[in-house]
Amino acid sequence: MTTKTEKDTFKIMGITWPYFLFISLVIFTAMYMDALPAGLIELATMMVIGAILDLVGNKTPIIKDYFGGGAIVAIFGSAILAFYNILPEGTVSGITEFMKGGQFLNFYIAALICGSILGMSRALLIKAFVKYLPIILGGVITALALVGVVGLIIGYGFKEAILYIGIPIMGGGMGAGALPLSDIYGQVLGEDPGNILTIVVPALALGNAFAIVCGGLLNKLGKKRPSLTGNGELLINKDDSFEIKENKSGIDYKTMGIGIVFSCTFYIFGNILSEFIPIHRYALMIISVAIAKGMNLIPEKYEQGCHQWYRFVAANFTPALLVGIGIVYINLGQLADALTVQYIILVFVTVIGSIIGSGFVGKLLGFYPIESAITGGLCMANMGGTGDVAVLSAANRMELMPFAQISSRLGGAFMILLATALLNLFL
Repeated sequence: MTTKTEKDTFKIMGITWPYFLFISLVIFTAMYMDALPAGLIELATMMVIGAILDLVGNKTPIIKDYFGGGAIVAIFGSAILAFYNILPEGTVSGITEFMKGGQFLNFYIAALICGSILGMSRALLIKAFVKYLPIILGGVITALALVGVVGLIIGYGFKEAILYIGIPIMGGGMGAGALPLSDIYGQVLGEDPGNILTIVVPALALGNAFAIVCGGLLNKLGKKRPSLTGNGELLINKDDSFEIKENKSGIDYKTMGIGIVFSCTFYIFGNILSEFIPIHRYALMIISVAIAKGMNLIPEKYEQGCHQWYRFVAANFTPALLVGIGIVYINLGQLADALTVQYIILVFVTVIGSIIGSGFVGKLLGFYPIESAITGGLCMANMGGTGDVAVLSAANRMELMPFAQISSRLGGAFMILLATALLNLFL
């Protein structure tokens, strides 16, 4: 039986602090003794470092409220630890091998793509494409057009502004956005994905900050211009059937195992297709999963397994993955060169474009423009799930979370497809 004292005890990763302290001591002792086992065991090291940095980010003022909190600190904190040799060389090389040789990043992304799409109801998937996707499209097209034009005017470059700032910001966050995008860019452009991540990750952090501030400003605009807002209602003529209903079925370990197999199989299928179709494997995987979902090809139990596995991976492995990204892919020297006045202006322009486009299209389709701008615009421009919470909280519209989830799930997948198409167009 859990005692009241146990419930009130401070926890990290769901572990009470004395046990977490013991775990950390064991891992850090092995780390500095160069006695850490290689391979999958590296995951425990990454999870502990990630949990500590995540805690710091989520407790630090300003960073937790505007810049993505734990996610940003996990990435840049681990990059600093590696850059200044605070982490032993053996640990850095072990994590590098686990990320690259073990392809942990692909394993993570496969779970997110497969589980997030199969976890939605088929009816919602179809309805979202027909009724809500145009709002997202309006925000994306306006944001990319605006940032491209401004990039051309101020000398950053039309194509560069769209590819390296506009698309990453509108890509639905880190796990389902920036990470697969960097891999796609690397393959098509022949560049190191790590160099691309160094450019696009600051855009995510700044875009997230601007999106949160703009959420608060839109809330104030709604109070001054009541005709523009439904005060938390998106549709002018409310459609109660248009909402996300999370699956409440209990965790089943065998079913979750099925989810692992299906996620990996869809990823492998995307690899096979990419040998015949000149499109990146992630894009082909998304198309395959969406078709399978839309045509009801997968039994509900298997879909539940994919969704449960996705939730498990997102809940437990995200900080660890971000540590791996920071150590392996982030170059602090290049990062300093990337943060210019031009860069900051273009990030701001992208967020403003998302507001204008989604708000305008929403109004045309019978949605309140402020709510459309918040969900279809700002919830695309922020950093995924944590960004959704921050933006909706700043806008005082937490009841719009179902629509924010559609933006994060479908919008992020759509941006991967769009990025693939634009890369082929620009080259």
